[in-house]
Amino acid sequence: MRSGLLGNVQALTFDLFGTTVDWRSGVVGEFQRLGTLHGLTADWERASDIWRSLYVPSMDRVRRGEIPWTNFDDLHRMSLDQVVDQVGVNGFDDAARDELTRAWRRLPAWSDVREGLARLGTRLTVATLSNGNREQQQQLVDFAGLPFKDSALS
Repeated sequence: MRSGLLGNVQALTFDLFGTTVDWRSGVVGEFQRLGTLHGLTADWERASDIWRSLYVPSMDRVRRGEIPWTNFDDLHRMSLDQVVDQVGVNGFDDAARDELTRAWRRLPAWSDVREGLARLGTRLTVATLSNGNREQQQQLVDFAGLPFKDSALS
């Protein structure tokens, strides 16, 4: 029997990006992998940080009505064009840029997250709470091997 202040808690929700997965190392790794395939070198950590920093401004453009509703993937793809220009690496063709954009669906879990979520999941429902689209979230959860029991993603 549960007792105390949290005794009635039945579920916990978790953000995905940065909380359960390491977006930065995942995105840097994809820049490195695809850069190598295309014979490109750059400061991939800087490129990754710039890319992430453009997410909120791109969402603000949607909120202000400057662009219509646009999903997470498409916003990241638009921002990527700015990133490669800013970093000075224009050797990625459209297919490579699309592949880079999918990096946000292939991010590694933090080392302790799988075990922690599994342990919590024995007593509580653990679910995602993220602004990513459902398909993107599901691919991310599957790739990272996160043990969410989230009916929204099932």
